Amino acid sequence: MKNRMTSAALAALLCAVAAPALAQTPAKPAQVDFGNVKPPAPTSPFAKQAKALMAGKAFKTAKATLATGYDQTVADIVTLTEIPAPPFGETEKGKAFLAMLAKEGLTELETDAAGNVMGLRKGTGGGLLVVAAHLDTVFPASTDVKVRRDGDKLYAPGIGDDTVGLGSILAILRAINAAGIQTTSDILFVGDVGEEGPGDLRGMKELFFKGRYKDKIDAFISLEPSGPTVIVNGGVGSKRYKTTFKGPGGHSMGDFGTVNPAFALADAARQFGELKVPSDPRTVYNIGLLEGGTSVNSIPFAVAMTVDMRSSGAAELKAVEDAYLAILPKAVAAENAARSTKRGVISLDNKMVGDRPVGETAISSPFVQKLAAVGDALGKPMGYVAGSTDANIPMSLGKPAVTLGAGFVTFRGHSLEEGMEVNKDRDVESIATTMAQILMVAGAK
Repeated sequence: MKNRMTSAALAALLCAVAAPALAQTPAKPAQVDFGNVKPPAPTSPFAKQAKALMAGKAFKTAKATLATGYDQTVADIVTLTEIPAPPFGETEKGKAFLAMLAKEGLTELETDAAGNVMGLRKGTGGGLLVVAAHLDTVFPASTDVKVRRDGDKLYAPGIGDDTVGLGSILAILRAINAAGIQTTSDILFVGDVGEEGPGDLRGMKELFFKGRYKDKIDAFISLEPSGPTVIVNGGVGSKRYKTTFKGPGGHSMGDFGTVNPAFALADAARQFGELKVPSDPRTVYNIGLLEGGTSVNSIPFAVAMTVDMRSSGAAELKAVEDAYLAILPKAVAAENAARSTKRGVISLDNKMVGDRPVGETAISSPFVQKLAAVGDALGKPMGYVAGSTDANIPMSLGKPAVTLGAGFVTFRGHSLEEGMEVNKDRDVESIATTMAQILMVAGAK
């Protein structure tokens, strides 16, 4: 809370939001909580193709390169983690990652208008696949991001989400280059900005709506901290608002009885907290930030709350958004009716601060089935989940898009104790799984 609200208003608000929403118990696949895991689909028709790919000499050479280059991969992750990349402050980390991409021989290196960095690995002429991981973290620029090692664990804010994704991109790129693997598709490797909360997927919006590749991308894969048997094929949409209630303010005693924006906010929060939402598709809402007020003995001039609504169903997301928007004018009207408006009335300033679209890439699509084929070939069927990731944007446009695991075990994401485990044999197997999936959809030869 940035400022102090009046004590009475805060007490009212805490009571107001105590009413529980519909109870939900999400599953927790791998290291992430994307939502309920759908059971594996029947064996992919591409399983034999995947098995042949992984049995081939070139793939075995690439996998061996992952093993011999493992220490370099970990070192890359450490180097990039120790460059702060707060929301809207990813420039220096982007420069470092772009230099790393350049060392691996990519062409058409670029930093676009939003700050995404990228380079192209040419194929033999069969479309364009994007493989991306995000540069930004949730932590402010002042956060200590020095990596600390304790046994087989590395600790630092941002090391898992999503610096491991950047490290995996570099490892996979080195491996397929060393093996001389050609793909039919061109592959655009991207370190993107704005994936985390306030970024509102601005990097992806630039890439798909404005950048030089906006009408050329055929398929998309993002890498995030997750296990090797999870495919995020659904995009959880979200709507976020900063809602400010304003009034004339005044002295808590001398102006007692004057309309109070804190009471209007508390009323709106109470009604919001009583909304019933479905568990399937999973739909949730939250009040995450409260701010405002001047002093304990002042009627505030303004108070605000920032809210988040999410769902993997477009209709359900719209329904909870519509319900929230309908509550606000009622709360304003109720406060203006309850107290004196002699010095002024309560007014509302409601601004959208986040808009992530709902999307889905069907499990039955050839794109997903080629990814699933790798798991089937390894005897490790994939599970399917919905999440809020960079893939939301291409999914919403109807393009084949998913998020895959970056290949490391991570923990305590978005906390100061965020970390990753270092286990060479396990990690190489996981990164190799993701590499095989990328090669399957890119048309490896």
